[in-house]
Amino acid sequence: MRNAIDHLSVGADTLEQGVAFLKAALGVEIPQGGKHPMMATHNCVMRVGDGCFLELIAINPDESPTRPRWFSFDEPATRRRLAEWPRPLCWVVGTDSLDDIVRTSPIDLGEIVKFQRGERSWRLTVPADGHLPEQGLLPAFIEWSPGPHPSASQQDLGIRLRRIVLTTPEPARLLSTLKILNIDSLADVKQGPTHLGFEFDTASGPITLA
Repeated sequence: MRNAIDHLSVGADTLEQGVAFLKAALGVEIPQGGKHPMMATHNCVMRVGDGCFLELIAINPDESPTRPRWFSFDEPATRRRLAEWPRPLCWVVGTDSLDDIVRTSPIDLGEIVKFQRGERSWRLTVPADGHLPEQGLLPAFIEWSPGPHPSASQQDLGIRLRRIVLTTPEPARLLSTLKILNIDSLADVKQGPTHLGFEFDTASGPITLA
């Protein structure tokens, strides 16, 4: 089973707000990405490592979703938080054994939903009501159709993922779940109030998005 960090999702109230925020924080302007019509969201993306990218994602006001939006976007608490400033919402793990992971996970990861953009498709775990498992501390899992990883065609602006930090009041329980899912080596677990953080190397030194 191959599991690796695929991408990191930072939520914003609007893409304009998020682009300005990331430019101030990371020193680069993240390029425009694509749209997700089923979810009525859109994004900006850039490469942050080999086979890994950063996604800035926001609600697309020009579309209506056909199901509850992913990453808890329909929850009033998420809307309030993102109105203050953009924040990490979710990390996404790429796998070649998506069905096995969903079947064996001790925590409900949601259903497997298929998405299509052009000739490329992907399958992703999405809870039916759009909530984030363990408030985003557990990742979503993605399985891409054959072909180069999307990050291969994205702009490389010199930002590199340093680590993902998962803070929880119950680190032993979370670590146990991560080990069952065979992803315990992909993130650092700390004790404290529930919190998801992304650390990056930038031209100005290490920066944490939290």
